[in-house]
Formats: sequence, C-alpha cells, structure tokens
Amino acid sequence: MFLPNDYDPHGRLKLPVFFWLVLLLQARTWVLFVAAGASREQGEALLRLFYPDSEMFWLGLLPGIPAVLAFLLSGRRGRWPTLWTAWRWVLIAAQLGLLIWQVALAVSEVALSGITLALMVLDVVALVWLLTNPRVKACFSPSDE
Repeated sequence: MFLPNDYDPHGRLKLPVFFWLVLLLQARTWVLFVAAGASREQGEALLRLFYPDSEMFWLGLLPGIPAVLAFLLSGRRGRWPTLWTAWRWVLIAAQLGLLIWQVALAVSEVALSGITLALMVLDVVALVWLLTNPRVKACFSPSDE
C-alpha cells in the first residue's frame, strides 16, 4: 500500500510531513511563546500583538500540550506502542477542541478577523486530515510496530 521510501530504517512507517505541520498548527501558541522568548526585546510586543489579553495566552497553551507531547512521543513510538496508538485520538480531540474554541472566539467577537477565519479553515482541514488520511491511520496502528 505504501512505497518503500515511506518506511524508516527500522521498518516503521514514517510520519507524513503534513503531520508535523498539523502539530505546529495545534501548538501555535507554544511556537509563539518560543519565538517571543527568542526575540527578547520584541517578545512582549509580539505576544501582545497576537494575545492582547494575557489570560487568553495562558489558556492558548493548553490545547497545544497534546501536540508537544506528540513531538516527544514520535521518536519513542516503539517503546510505548499502546500510548502511541491512542495518541491519534488525543490529537483529534485536541484539534476538535481548537476548532470549537476558534468558533466560540469568532462568535464572541464583533468583527471576524482574517487571522481567526484562516485559523478556523486550517483547523477544519487539519481535523479532516487527521480523521481520514490512511497513512496517518497506519502510522498509529499497532501493526506499524
């Protein structure tokens, strides 16, 4: 079903590149946090630009935790196969939570911003992709180990 290039030297199916992009999308507040920390003088201005309300920033870190843990687990999926197999559903739930949160923010705002709309579209695409992509399903299946 998959090409020989799709497997790593250990015989496990490689995670698709789009999977890593979905993780970055889910962990977007974490990425912003790291970028703000790396640019010391402009870091606070960068955080205020995307999160004028600092409480929303700290809440924004919560949905990214599963993605950050997926980054860490991906290298050790052979060591914890049961946890890895279940983690796809954790990522799907996190993506669904992000989508619901984006919709709630859009409904509560007076004007819908372009960034909010773009994030909602990306969240829908990522959720559908996580649910339907056969390679992702195969990467998280117990038989991949």
